[in-house]
Amino acid sequence: MEPLALAIELARAAGKIQLDRLGKVHQVEYKGTIDLVTEVDKQCERMIVDGIRRHFPDHDVLAEEGTGERSSSANRWIVDPLDGTVNYAHGYPLFCVCIALEQAGQLDLGVVYEPNRDELFVAQRGKGATCNGRPIHVSATSSLIEAMLATGFAYGREAGELAVNIPPWNQFLMRTRAVRRDGVAGADLCYLACGRFDGFWEHYLKPWDIAAGTLIVQEAGGRVTMFDGRPLDIYGTEILASNGALHGTMMEVLHDCDR
Repeated sequence: MEPLALAIELARAAGKIQLDRLGKVHQVEYKGTIDLVTEVDKQCERMIVDGIRRHFPDHDVLAEEGTGERSSSANRWIVDPLDGTVNYAHGYPLFCVCIALEQAGQLDLGVVYEPNRDELFVAQRGKGATCNGRPIHVSATSSLIEAMLATGFAYGREAGELAVNIPPWNQFLMRTRAVRRDGVAGADLCYLACGRFDGFWEHYLKPWDIAAGTLIVQEAGGRVTMFDGRPLDIYGTEILASNGALHGTMMEVLHDCDR
């Protein structure tokens, strides 16, 4: 099976598990003060990783809940089996499955499936991005006051991690039409890619949160970087994504907030 077909099959299968269990009592464990993991996260991750191992036993797997192994392979699958676990545990119907394949340090494919709306976002490097098979593109919004942005706050409760979110939140809230915070970076990036959001920024994300969505934004015509415009490091601690037209302005706001 080709990698893209496999990623789509596994993402849809995980989404079905999530919908089947949505709203039921879950076994909740704590990875931090408010950072949750449920049995559904673990079930979906095992299913996805087992599927990858069956078809690509020599590939590395980096998954949020620790399933899989990392070796010296140039091919690495990056998996978030349930992005938006806190939403899921509360029955809030916005969460998704994120699967990406990194080859020789480059993101080659990204798949994000949001089961509540049955929306499948797909991108392959150099081949564009789609939602349910239809091409998607970022918005043409060019001024902040007409823009709707998205962000998220880290689960860490250390004072520094909390405080760093407040200045840009306040600035963007005052300078844009709206700012949303739904706690699902994978969906946020896909919504940017199809024009629902115009920009996105966040601190302290992990590679499984952003790998698939990053490629989808880029292939939909958007721009993704570090806060200062350097090329994005998905293993870093920050991400700025936009429709391109707003990127410079968003960089300026973030720079001012960092002074």
